[in-house]
Amino acid sequence: MPDVDLSQSLWMLLAFVALGWVAARRLKLDPRPIATLLIYLISPLTFFNALTQGQPSIDKLALTFGVVLLSSLLCLAVNAVAGRFYAEQERALLAFSAGTGNTGYFGFPIALVLLPPEGVTQYLFCMLGISLYEFTVGFYISARGQFSVRESLSRLARLPLIYAFAGGMLISALGWQVPQPVSEGLGYFKYCFTVLGMMIIGMTLGRISWRAVDVAFVVGCVVTRFVVWPLATLALAVALRLLGDASDSLVLAFLLVGAVPMAANVVVIAMELNIRPEKGAIAVLLTTLAAPLLIPLYLGLVLPWVLAL
Repeated sequence: MPDVDLSQSLWMLLAFVALGWVAARRLKLDPRPIATLLIYLISPLTFFNALTQGQPSIDKLALTFGVVLLSSLLCLAVNAVAGRFYAEQERALLAFSAGTGNTGYFGFPIALVLLPPEGVTQYLFCMLGISLYEFTVGFYISARGQFSVRESLSRLARLPLIYAFAGGMLISALGWQVPQPVSEGLGYFKYCFTVLGMMIIGMTLGRISWRAVDVAFVVGCVVTRFVVWPLATLALAVALRLLGDASDSLVLAFLLVGAVPMAANVVVIAMELNIRPEKGAIAVLLTTLAAPLLIPLYLGLVLPWVLAL
């Protein structure tokens, strides 16, 4: 594995968190409208543009829906187990976080360094699977921590990312091309998502006291993100390798998806649904700080073994 310096990505992300903290403390900004903006405008447009630019194929979409299935199974499993140990809202938030990770603005820069162009494309379609999970199964399970089944389904049906996915798939299937000026304009939204997604963590932290730290919740998040996910993606990579269907780049893409820290969308969704966003923000920050130490160690240990199969 190449020697990857993660410090630059880490400091960039932490700088955005710090800006969010200053905005909440000094400017008294409310992060909730920003969370709504991310969910209902920025995320769908970013997702739509990625689909129309990525030229989906059967093999690539199999990666996307395979990751959706894996994420959903982990979410449902943690949701069932966590009900014995956590209150309703904490259980819902932990279940949502169990199915997702910061594959975008944390994992993607690493993928660009580690993977060849083919592997980067494979990683992108895995990343799309994470996003699709967040705004379907993940959103519904989170909403159930606060709302009835009917209200949860109603809120899910109003999410534009689902329709952005359908629209992007339709345009790709018909072979249409998005006009270049439109595509370039949509491309800016991914940067908005990166900056605002990390700033919202800082804004949430700026409005709470560290006495709000829930050790049991943080432990649950760390175990699901840094134990359950790496083991699940490792098992999948080994299985595909033994079946002879996994290239070296695909193996590394799967392993990287399993090793990234918690997603900032944990805070975004929690804020939109009002289910303990402060607890999510603390857990996201702590796992982000730990990731630069754990990712090289994990990949260095398991990657040579899997590639030798």
